[in-house]
Amino acid sequence: MLLIYSHQITSRLRYTAKQLFGTILGIEIKLTSEVSDFVKHQGPKMSYAKHPLGSEFFVKSHDLLFEQGINDHSIKTFKWKELSCFFQTTDQSKIPFDFLAASFYLLSRYEEYLPHLKDHHGRFPAKDSIAFSEDFLKRPIVDAWAYAFLELLLEAFPNLERKKRSYSYQPLIDVSSSHKYKYKGFIRGFFGFFKDLFGLKMKQLFNRVVVVFGFKRDPYDNFNFLKLVHKPYGVKPYIFFLFGKYGTYDKNISPYRRSFQHLIKSVADDAIVGVELSYESFSSINRMKYEWMNLSSVIHRQIKSVRMRFNRIEIPNTYSDFAELGIRRDYSMGYTHQPGFRAGTCTPFNFYDIHLELMHPVKVYPFAIQDYSLLKEKSVLDCVKRMRELYDAVKEVDGEFRVLFSNELLGSKMKLNWKLLYEQQLEQFHV
Repeated sequence: MLLIYSHQITSRLRYTAKQLFGTILGIEIKLTSEVSDFVKHQGPKMSYAKHPLGSEFFVKSHDLLFEQGINDHSIKTFKWKELSCFFQTTDQSKIPFDFLAASFYLLSRYEEYLPHLKDHHGRFPAKDSIAFSEDFLKRPIVDAWAYAFLELLLEAFPNLERKKRSYSYQPLIDVSSSHKYKYKGFIRGFFGFFKDLFGLKMKQLFNRVVVVFGFKRDPYDNFNFLKLVHKPYGVKPYIFFLFGKYGTYDKNISPYRRSFQHLIKSVADDAIVGVELSYESFSSINRMKYEWMNLSSVIHRQIKSVRMRFNRIEIPNTYSDFAELGIRRDYSMGYTHQPGFRAGTCTPFNFYDIHLELMHPVKVYPFAIQDYSLLKEKSVLDCVKRMRELYDAVKEVDGEFRVLFSNELLGSKMKLNWKLLYEQQLEQFHV
């Protein structure tokens, strides 16, 4: 057990210490603000404050974990052990920056509370993040900081006990449209037919006709492929079905169609089913509840995992809504068109609400890359190389590597063979 002294034990400090020491490093900790308890402790211990108490293992603290609300902190990065760092400290500190405060800044998505321009879908742009501007987005920097700090800690306390974690791989599949042509209903099929006809899209028109009349499998019907491709590796994917009403950005099959509900039930036998909350649910907690509860009723058990359509997260409102509804697992933390770690970590973490100064029961499962960020690549090999950079960074910290693919791209031959890419990345990165 590691005893940590601080002059003030705040909810921010508890939250960050639990994530870094407990979850990432597997070290049991105890926090204290009593100097006498710290002095008489005979085991491993460190102080986290403005000044050391004596000659103990000391980490100089930044103000961030002892504040309330939002302040516009100046961020200046520098390199330490080839890692980008910020919140620099003094020579007295065993580590040259306050890695607890820096980690909280990223995990809480502090910068997303600050004024910024959202993109046309109402999202925080990747290019506005400190991780992108300072070129550490493609590394789970919070985990890397923790592991680098662990080396210093073990030098001081070689007998410090910890539970080591191991690397894991988790594929996520978005099903915002389960079929391209089938089961869309007469009206949508009718207009789709004439749109292809008058647009002179003869190849698409031919495919539409042969699929609708049963002569060819629908290009988005990838569910048997997904079942078979994972089986040799013993990997269960998370498959998120869009279960909302038809809208501008939500064009899946009607959730009331029996064929669609039957499909979801059959997929639930070999995968973990989650719900992709619709575009419109972003601004409606009632619609979130409706979609989540209705999909749960289809598979006759509560859906535990959700994603937001287009990764539309508004900090902290989206997670406040989840907490109110009883949703406990979110898989939206990442950027659609930019590979990397939006919250600076590959490790699941509970969301911390800065407005309320409390940790929500909602656990966030960050993903490293979405297939749409690979659209500019010229070949499957180039895509795998791009993914390997992220895989290596996660593997280095024994982390959790989540990749997100969409059912539409898997059923598409746009630019490259997406199914072949999926097979190759699964083979290479599942261990």
